[in-house]
Amino acid sequence: MSIKGITTQRDISFKEKDKQGASCNNNNNASSGTDNCASRRLVDRPRQQGVCSKRMQELMRQFGTILRQISQHKWAWPFLEPVDVEGLGLHDYYEVIKRPMDFSTIRNQMEAKDGSGYKTVSDIYADARLVFTNAMKYNDGKNDIHVMAKSLLAKLEEKWLLLWPKVVEEEKRQKMEEVNAAANMQIAHEAAMSKVALDVAAELNELNLQLDELRNLVVQKSRKWSTEEKRKLGSGLSSLTTENLTRALKIIGQDNPSFQAAAEIVEFDMDAQSETTLWRLKFFIKEALELQSRCPETRPEDNLKRKKESYDGLVNNAKKMRRVIRLKPGV
Repeated sequence: MSIKGITTQRDISFKEKDKQGASCNNNNNASSGTDNCASRRLVDRPRQQGVCSKRMQELMRQFGTILRQISQHKWAWPFLEPVDVEGLGLHDYYEVIKRPMDFSTIRNQMEAKDGSGYKTVSDIYADARLVFTNAMKYNDGKNDIHVMAKSLLAKLEEKWLLLWPKVVEEEKRQKMEEVNAAANMQIAHEAAMSKVALDVAAELNELNLQLDELRNLVVQKSRKWSTEEKRKLGSGLSSLTTENLTRALKIIGQDNPSFQAAAEIVEFDMDAQSETTLWRLKFFIKEALELQSRCPETRPEDNLKRKKESYDGLVNNAKKMRRVIRLKPGV
């Protein structure tokens, strides 16, 4: 691949773009105040997509100036546009060069508005360097293109070293800002979730209060309990398992602060209970007995084992607690 084999029209095209960019810049300063120049316009992404800071934009503008200076060099014309692989008959080019790069591609990505453009100056520098390293890789050291690329690469790196300290400082700052932004979003998310949880808990508490009021209202309008109903309720209590009986005693204690549900001897006067307590007990006992009756059938030997375990449990519980249901005479 030689210098003569590549048309110099690329140089003309690239310089015309610079002139158009300068005109664009003058018009934009009068209308919108933003830099829309083709040679200086940088990535303008929405904030929600992580728009570059003004400091990073300024560094990109400065590096854009460096690229423009390099592209105006008399040896830059072979690198302004993509390599004409077919026109030059470079059939093995894509086998050697895995990621082709040129200055027009860099310029287009710097001007991208869809969020696909460069995010840091280092990304632009990496692609600019790739333009020359590709040419040096494909062409041997004696080839003119190789010599030209090597010379321009040296100029690029020389100018890059002057800008590099500022780039490092800004990229560190940008990463810290991204970390802080992510942390703030996490904190805000957790705070929002906490508020939702509190709101739900408050609503549930309000619903529970309304349900209690509704239960009390229903009880007030319900008929009084008969002696027979109380007797059946007492019978139901005696049919509960140890676990369900403990729960039933807790229900009794809800409206009876002095009731000792965990005492060694628990005395329960059916007639002393409020209508609300009796209705709650009835609903609970009905549901508990239904669940107890739904237990799957077991084999005789399993039944015997369960009875023995239940008997042992009752003996142990009897040592700790004795529940006595005391009804008034005549009940």
